[in-house]
Amino acid sequence: MKCCLVAVLQSIMGNSDSVMVQKRMARFRPEERSVIDGVFKRLQTGGPGKTLQLEALQASLGALVPVTMVTRMFWGLCSIEPGLAEPGRASAALGPDREQLMVFLADVLRGTAEERAPLVMAMSHNAAGWPQAVSCQQVAAFLEDLITAVVHILTRRGRLQGWRPQQMGNTAMGVKLLAEQMTSDLRPSDPTTCDLSCLEDWVFRVPQVAQYLEVLVAEGLDVSLSGWTAPALLPQCRDTDWTRLTVLLDVPTLMFLAPQLPDGCSAPWRLVFSTQLHGESFTRMAAALQHHGPTMLLLRDSRGHVFGGFASTAWEHKPQFQGDSRCFLFSVFPTLRVYTATGYNEHFMYLNQHQQTMPNGLGMGGQHDYFGLWLDSDFGRGHSRARPKCTTYGNPQLSADEDFVLDAVEVWAVGKPPAPAEDEEEEEGKKSILTVNPEVQAMMELTGKTLHSEGFSELQEDFD
Repeated sequence: MKCCLVAVLQSIMGNSDSVMVQKRMARFRPEERSVIDGVFKRLQTGGPGKTLQLEALQASLGALVPVTMVTRMFWGLCSIEPGLAEPGRASAALGPDREQLMVFLADVLRGTAEERAPLVMAMSHNAAGWPQAVSCQQVAAFLEDLITAVVHILTRRGRLQGWRPQQMGNTAMGVKLLAEQMTSDLRPSDPTTCDLSCLEDWVFRVPQVAQYLEVLVAEGLDVSLSGWTAPALLPQCRDTDWTRLTVLLDVPTLMFLAPQLPDGCSAPWRLVFSTQLHGESFTRMAAALQHHGPTMLLLRDSRGHVFGGFASTAWEHKPQFQGDSRCFLFSVFPTLRVYTATGYNEHFMYLNQHQQTMPNGLGMGGQHDYFGLWLDSDFGRGHSRARPKCTTYGNPQLSADEDFVLDAVEVWAVGKPPAPAEDEEEEEGKKSILTVNPEVQAMMELTGKTLHSEGFSELQEDFD
């Protein structure tokens, strides 16, 4: 009688497991289901109970993903639905089985925040067992491994979009800063511990978590689904002379900043000014800002703080504020943050030069003499006066010191530059030097000279 009861229970448990897998597999198209099922066959080593061994995962992922991330994936696989495990299922010591892998793939690639959160908890825990909570530090460590794995995949799959990490900022530091930025959005019930509900809320609000996991699994395990396209985590980079250049940006920082740009700023990034290439010239920097549409301004002060601002429109020389609410300020080091418009005022952008009564320089946010970010037209000095916060963007002080010494500047064009109308170009070509330069025209009139070109222009218009 006992044996029959055990058999019935095993049947019920097994059917429950099958139903769970069937529901997950229903998310995939018929042609995709064979791909998902084939992953286990590629990885399975024929061990006890037909389970996956850690060594098998390492052999498959080792060329793309650091070992620490492979181990986290292994424990994530082992954590799948322990309450529904059928009697006799292999223990974590023997490795996950086919059903656990299929549920893992379904939850990562097509799951909800509620389904992904337990996997994040298990991979953050990074050990056998099913924790009730993990610390914020454990989540940050998981993120560092995950971001590092994604950067490795982008590099080794040739998806750097024209960027060269070896001639960019410190990738390892960028990984830490991005992980810290992402964990800053956690809302734990107590200051240090994250339970499952906390992680569900976080995965829902921070889409990069799911996006990076998808890249890790789809690219790392070579799961080629017809309905999945690798996301462009980096913007394209063009027309940049890398032969004698090291830029302030790093790959993880780009992964963070690029999604912050508004729609319409998906054009390839182009370096249009760098103190390393063009010297310390405010005039040349201002020219780059004026003629290339939306731009990213990136600075480093003499104490190593890196920060900047995004201008949503081309800059203009004038004594009034300009721009719109799409502009923002940001910090890269020592923290990675973006500060958007508060709506308090419209002091988004300011650029002026050669004026006697107005400040000469470049500013973003705040007010005259108290900008959230200011560069003096003499070049080399600036300030970030935001006590307690900048009114326009809500940012704190960005530089190490309120009044800082400039170490490096870069201007990146990130949008399509405004093209002059064809009729304007044609009219410009018809104009003489006298018409283009009113001051020369006035001097000619004072000396009594006849302006023959003016009459000729009128005659030409009559013929047109």
